[in-house]
Amino acid sequence: MSEKRKRSWRDYLHAFGRAHRKASVQLETSKPLLQHLDELRRRLFKAFAAVVVTTAISFAFAGPIIDFLAAPLGGREALVSIEITENITIFMKVSILGGITLGMPFVVYQILRFILPGLKKNEKTWLLVIVPLATILFASGVAFTWFVMLPSAVPFLTSFLAITTQVRPANYFDFITRLMFWIGICFEMPLVVMVLAKLKFVSARQLASGWRYAVVGMAILAAAVTPTVDPVNMGLVMAPLAGLYIISIVLAAIAGRG
Repeated sequence: MSEKRKRSWRDYLHAFGRAHRKASVQLETSKPLLQHLDELRRRLFKAFAAVVVTTAISFAFAGPIIDFLAAPLGGREALVSIEITENITIFMKVSILGGITLGMPFVVYQILRFILPGLKKNEKTWLLVIVPLATILFASGVAFTWFVMLPSAVPFLTSFLAITTQVRPANYFDFITRLMFWIGICFEMPLVVMVLAKLKFVSARQLASGWRYAVVGMAILAAAVTPTVDPVNMGLVMAPLAGLYIISIVLAAIAGRG
């Protein structure tokens, strides 16, 4: 074999070796990202499976739940369906909302296990506090919507301008379930703030000094989720949000010291 050909083969082998080492380094570098993505996939799958199971359970109670939600209008008899798929649609929406509510503790647990990996033994007690707290806060938001907001919002909307309103099931239950869901999510604010404080993204001092911006944000949020345009219902939403903000400051101080 000629000297020139030998040199070309050596150059080829050296280039192949460099490319192989570079690919190995890139593979080692990408392993942590792939592991995180795999962990996220497994956590999301478990959370989704839990919601599927709880939704299947809520199917059995969808009828009584619908009767309960229709009570402000006087029962199912006050609803008028004009589409052939309307009744099954509201059945599914109510069942899904019930499934999300029942599965909320497990969903929150999976989310926290992903964003707070490698917890020490003493830090795992946080999960025992946060998971029940998330459930209680979401249920409190749903209860607040039902017992405080809807008794004033529904009569106002159905009797506005003294015009007789024939309420469609799809519109009514979409309005009810969406309002309950988003108010329940808003009530999770202390939990979100506590986790952010635990991760050192915010502090109690920052939250306390920025209360003016928080008031503006709460006003915008209340205007977005309030079903009516009157200031009374907007104030009904802002009042608990302000209380939750104060609770968030306290929890941020506890989490920051922890």
